Amino acid sequence: MCDTIVVVGPDGILFAKNSDRDPNEAQIPEWHPAADHSPGATVHCTYLEIPQVEHTHAVLISRPYWMWGAEIGANEHGVTIGNEAVFTDQPYADTGLTGMDLLRLALERSRTAEEAAGVMVDLLERHGQGGGCGHEHRSFTYHNSYLIADQEGAVVLETAGKLWATERVDSGVRTISNGLTIPDFAAAHRDRLRSRVSACDVRTALTGRLATGAVGPADLMRVLRSHGTRWPQYRALNGTLRMPCMHGGGLVASSSSTAGWVAEPGALRHWITATSAQCLSLFKPVAVDEPVEIGHIPDDHDDGRSLWWRHERLARSVMRNPEVLAAGFTPERDHIEADWLHDPPPTAEAFAVHADAIERWIDAVAASDDVTDVRPWWVRRYWAKREALAAAVG
Repeated sequence: MCDTIVVVGPDGILFAKNSDRDPNEAQIPEWHPAADHSPGATVHCTYLEIPQVEHTHAVLISRPYWMWGAEIGANEHGVTIGNEAVFTDQPYADTGLTGMDLLRLALERSRTAEEAAGVMVDLLERHGQGGGCGHEHRSFTYHNSYLIADQEGAVVLETAGKLWATERVDSGVRTISNGLTIPDFAAAHRDRLRSRVSACDVRTALTGRLATGAVGPADLMRVLRSHGTRWPQYRALNGTLRMPCMHGGGLVASSSSTAGWVAEPGALRHWITATSAQCLSLFKPVAVDEPVEIGHIPDDHDDGRSLWWRHERLARSVMRNPEVLAAGFTPERDHIEADWLHDPPPTAEAFAVHADAIERWIDAVAASDDVTDVRPWWVRRYWAKREALAAAVG
């Protein structure tokens, strides 16, 4: 479950997305250069192999470690896309292009938001969408919607099977989540029960309100970090699905924020966490044409080495009692981030600073290890199971 936001204002475009997935499903930032391809070449996506195009653009993507496609990404022309799972009245196919495959393919093959939407529609109609997209439950599948921004504005693309609808965004705030929102299309095809369980309408209302008046990346970082309240309030049915920055914990439905991205497509500037739990993480400046080595590549095993898993250890410890434990390091985090927003450092330097800071922050939290775990019992049980799974895999 996720949220994607665009703000189209007189001074430019702002874009933001949280990727909310299963808690142990590490997400990887990857840089892929532009490339030319031979006639007859193919590309193997998550489940399908399809014809390749003559030329693919340089892209920076954030993808679940086991997928070919991406949850969030941008290309060298400023096209930036976020995808959302949506639930509809149309059949779910056992195989096809995943929503994440469609996102990456569109980035590699388009120069504008309108062109990206056209690429996805063409691929959808030719190959269909489908296949399992869950990590803990691989058979979990859904349809997809997209918010596609470029240097001029944005396009919303919503799908139901091979059906689709688009909406142009030329001004103001537009948000999407885990339910169809284009009025006529939603009235015809929205699965009301599953959309309600996802709490998508609660979140789109919240993100839309919080993003109103946003003038810079810091404003949308605050939106992605929001819990609606200071810290999460858990519900037994669906955990933290009512808030943009999710922390799992639902007995029936649940997700956790596994990556965050804020962009200024017109300026070709991007900020990513490359970690989970945006409320505790650090947005780092990145560029499509400036690849960096991020170190050990994570999967669903707590390796203790990768940036993603070291931050995840910190986040899981802090969330036992965030009111007490986050106070030991978030002021430093805020100071670093404010400096970077004013004067962005090279990406490699920013990743190195974050990696060093995590070690200090883990030590600061460990010094307060005797604090009371304030989470409800079902949340503690939920996380104990995920920690056991992360230790057992690999």
